[in-house]
Amino acid sequence: MKTDTTEKYDIIRRPIITEKATMASESGTLAFEVAMQSSKRDIKSAIESLFSVKVKAVNTLIVKGKVKRFRGQLGRRRNVKKAYITLEDGNTIDVNTGL
Repeated sequence: MKTDTTEKYDIIRRPIITEKATMASESGTLAFEVAMQSSKRDIKSAIESLFSVKVKAVNTLIVKGKVKRFRGQLGRRRNVKKAYITLEDGNTIDVNTGL
């Protein structure tokens, strides 16, 4: 049986730490990899309960997996859903310390 906290961690998979995400974090926007079936409402409630912050907006996008070749065999990377979270003024999350 899952508890409420483990369900939130199933929605929020991991923070995305790239150059683009780091530039966006200067303006109060954070990027997370989220579950494919999660909605914006689910993501907002998970972030607010896990980190005790107020979320202003949630923008999501789905990155389609690329077809890649490995040792002559064709393979496909998985599809990934990203969520860009904009926080209210005065709220911060330090993603470098880990979830």
